[in-house]
Amino acid sequence: MDTGQPYRFMSQAALRGAENFRFFADRAPEARDGKTLRTVDQLNLTGRTPIGPVGIITPWNVPFMLSTWKIAPALAAGCTVVHKPAEFSPLTARLLVEIAESAGLPRGVWNLVNGLGEDAGKALTEHPAIKAIGFVGESRTGAMILKQGADTLKRVHFELGGKNPMVVFADADLERAADAAVFMIYSNNGERCTSSSRLFVEKSVYQKFTRAVAEKAKRIKIGHPLDPDTVVGPLIHPVHEKKVLSYIDLGRSEGAKVAAGGEKVSGPGGGCYVLPTLFVDANNRMRIAQEEIFGPVLTAISFEDESQALALANDVQYGLAGYLWTSDVMRALRFSEELEAGMIWVNSENVRHLPTPFGGVKGSGIGRDGGDWSFDFYMETKNVAFATAPRRISKLAN
Repeated sequence: MDTGQPYRFMSQAALRGAENFRFFADRAPEARDGKTLRTVDQLNLTGRTPIGPVGIITPWNVPFMLSTWKIAPALAAGCTVVHKPAEFSPLTARLLVEIAESAGLPRGVWNLVNGLGEDAGKALTEHPAIKAIGFVGESRTGAMILKQGADTLKRVHFELGGKNPMVVFADADLERAADAAVFMIYSNNGERCTSSSRLFVEKSVYQKFTRAVAEKAKRIKIGHPLDPDTVVGPLIHPVHEKKVLSYIDLGRSEGAKVAAGGEKVSGPGGGCYVLPTLFVDANNRMRIAQEEIFGPVLTAISFEDESQALALANDVQYGLAGYLWTSDVMRALRFSEELEAGMIWVNSENVRHLPTPFGGVKGSGIGRDGGDWSFDFYMETKNVAFATAPRRISKLAN
């Protein structure tokens, strides 16, 4: 109801939201724990303490789950929270805090503030009592938050945009890779920061592979988001639909060929439905290959060899995620080491293991979520050094 995202994906996202809370609830008793570090005649004890009140600013694309990624570890660390959700998805945020309070969370620990970024968001990022900002959203907004929080020296964690590559070599399991390519761009309506929106395919199998992707894209069910069989529902808002359609027009004008989709389609309720779209015969200088569209639009580009594939994959301002398909283990290790991304999946779609670090490099973010990485952000680390034997202290005066 909040976003137009299909039930089949949002039902899973709700379960993952619960899992996030369970995971950090289990970790909470050890959140303050540290290390014992010994040296000659000295014992060092490290520990962590909550940083204080934190601001959480979340996007509209998967609002329930993405809010839990930030809020669950903040609460487990001992922080109070002020949550400002995206203006397009206010219902989900309200439901989430109501669930938390009905479960026994004291009122005032988790606070909800609705409003526009330039008003409510700015007040949060500039407020001296807020010690840190956790933000998920566009890279331009992240840069603005960094400036707004500079005067109060706020700690920030940013999960920003992505233009993530999926690189397919000829020796890969092409059928599974094609299914993964379709899943990673067209599920969640393509409104996903980790979507594989750039598809790089080795030239010898490029035509065969893109034909397979196009055929799969054409068979995707578009419909009402509450229909359990729906794969692609309406985009969240007419403003966003206009943006996505403008990129489709731009791709055509840049010379790319539409192999599937490429237009608005009527759907139940007359919402913002856009067909799953595949561009082929594109190049990496096109704007559809460089800019985050955040919709069901995939751009496919061919490559000659491994070095060209790596250069193309890295030639973008973002660095959130990457996907690599090959049966060559040495190539997988070599390529993933050089790929400029915070997270890489080899021969797999995006499957997140909660203790692992989540975040990007370059224009895709600052910091990491997950496991102890989250506690490092929401807590201050303190070291206490104990002398274990008398030490000679230099005398500066008689």
